Amino acid sequence: MQATSTLDRPPAPPEASSRTWRKAFHDISAGARQRQLWAHLGWQDIKQRYRRSVIGPLWITISMGMTVTALGILYSQLFDQNLAEHLPYLAVGFIVWGFVSGCLNDGTEVFIQNEGLMKHLPAPLSVHILRLVWRQTLLFAHNLVIYFIVLAIFWMPITWTALMAIPALLLIMASGAWVALLFGIVSTRFRDIPPVVGSLMQLIFFMTPIVWNADILEEKGGNMSIAKLNPLFHYIEIIRDPLLGENLVMTNWIVVGCITLAGWALALFVLRNYRARVTYWI
Repeated sequence: MQATSTLDRPPAPPEASSRTWRKAFHDISAGARQRQLWAHLGWQDIKQRYRRSVIGPLWITISMGMTVTALGILYSQLFDQNLAEHLPYLAVGFIVWGFVSGCLNDGTEVFIQNEGLMKHLPAPLSVHILRLVWRQTLLFAHNLVIYFIVLAIFWMPITWTALMAIPALLLIMASGAWVALLFGIVSTRFRDIPPVVGSLMQLIFFMTPIVWNADILEEKGGNMSIAKLNPLFHYIEIIRDPLLGENLVMTNWIVVGCITLAGWALALFVLRNYRARVTYWI
């Protein structure tokens, strides 16, 4: 049998050679190492939004605080809830919802909006994902001030269980990353995805126990399991329970953990197969 040298072999197609797990994982690791880049860009996104504003990013807290106060007073009266209990419940839920919805809505356009930067500054796709998650984390930190203000108003103590909000936030950040990565790549190919996701998120908001308490379903003779079928319910609860001093429900953590693992598996599969096409689709 005659041996064939490597020079005689036809070169692998560029697209096929890029579809490897090694390059997919290298994209993630290379993006994580460029921390200064995505951290700086994420902070600049917030500064640019409030450029020439007198109080700058404090508008984030003020606007969120006004919304929480208005909705808290309204829905506490509609559902006959104690304002001292309902307002903290709504405040934490609204803050977490802002992070989750921000990762999903902005994630659908994370590569589309960065078209110019991606074409002139070659960088791993994960840089733009980490930039988005970091920006949403900064917004979350700004809005968390409302939580402490509400605690001070109603003289609510902070218990040691509040520390469990830290790993809960890290878990939600991991989920926000795979959501942005998955929907970001798909949206570059199918431009109908962003408006569809935006419309669905408005519907899901009213179906998620944020402005209304899930316990109301049982009080009205309904089934609370209906609320638990909503995956976002578990994401909110893993942070809301410790911040409000409630007992941790392991079911919520298990559901969020399983969704995170399954989501990352799907996102990595899409990254492996379509990473090289993103710059052409945008």
